Amino acid sequence: MLQVGIVGLPNVGKSTLFKALTKKAVDIQNYLFTTIDPNVGVVAVPDKRIDVLAEISKSAKKIYTTIEFIDIAGLIKGAAQGEGLGNKFLANIREVDAIAHVVRIFEDEKVIRYSKEIDPVRTNGRQERPTSNGASPVNDIGVIETELELADLQMKEKRNEKTLRQVQGKDLSLLQFLTDKKVIFILNVSEKQIAEGWQPDETLLKAIGGRDYVILSTPLELTLSETNHEEKKEYLAEFNIPESGLDLLIKTAYKTLGLITFFTTGEDETRAWTAKKNDPIPKAARAIHTDFEKLFIRAEVINWEKLIEAGSWTKAREKGLLKLVGKEYLIQDGDVVEIIIGRL
Repeated sequence: MLQVGIVGLPNVGKSTLFKALTKKAVDIQNYLFTTIDPNVGVVAVPDKRIDVLAEISKSAKKIYTTIEFIDIAGLIKGAAQGEGLGNKFLANIREVDAIAHVVRIFEDEKVIRYSKEIDPVRTNGRQERPTSNGASPVNDIGVIETELELADLQMKEKRNEKTLRQVQGKDLSLLQFLTDKKVIFILNVSEKQIAEGWQPDETLLKAIGGRDYVILSTPLELTLSETNHEEKKEYLAEFNIPESGLDLLIKTAYKTLGLITFFTTGEDETRAWTAKKNDPIPKAARAIHTDFEKLFIRAEVINWEKLIEAGSWTKAREKGLLKLVGKEYLIQDGDVVEIIIGRL
């Protein structure tokens, strides 16, 4: 399962984002939000392709891919030395696939702020050593990145030299460095800023450093998560945006991590599976069952749109639309597959 850890300063909108995500999951048919503990939620990934494939296959059930979101307490300057609550939870996100860094852009006097001004790239005229990603350690983005770096440094120092020598030149990911994680910035703006088409300026883009980002308004996302399909369409039209920020966040997470979705479909179920982009199909088939990689013989593959046009798997075979592929085939986003395996 894809795992994303949510970090940020206190009161930047992390909890509202998490609430919107979890409420969103409740509304997805056949997959309910699961509370593992107070700050972890499993969210089904909405995918219209599942719905149409299930319809033509007359599937008894639909199973979506899922993302696990881990929301930790707000980090503050000095968290690596034990300041605030966030440091206690950093261990919970050492094994995530990506980090969602929530940055507060919106103004709201009712919401207490960690520092006095709203300025995600505030420098206060101070000159300090930038973080490894180029952000100043005295702005909002830099505070978080500095604390992650310091937490990594502490972990390195706790490892004895023998352990470090053992992993030197091998798989350093064994140490689970936070600063090695892929980062997606969530720029949390007001509903007014969304309506006005707000975009980050050059200074903010420089602090982001070329990494992926999503612009959203957490109050709007919370509202959208509580609406039905027609109401959601009306809200999106009102704010002149094509899709919700949460949908965009999920898509961005897949893009950032180089992931794609492929499908299996039949009368029992239509199901989405996750694989790395351009994985050989035997490796991708491990998502279905770990033995499929070594037992793989061949597979029938068709793009989901071509299958919909054909009307059924049987008709697609009759029309010669199914492609018979071997071990060298690279899985593509939107592939519908039927894996043929042998015996040990």
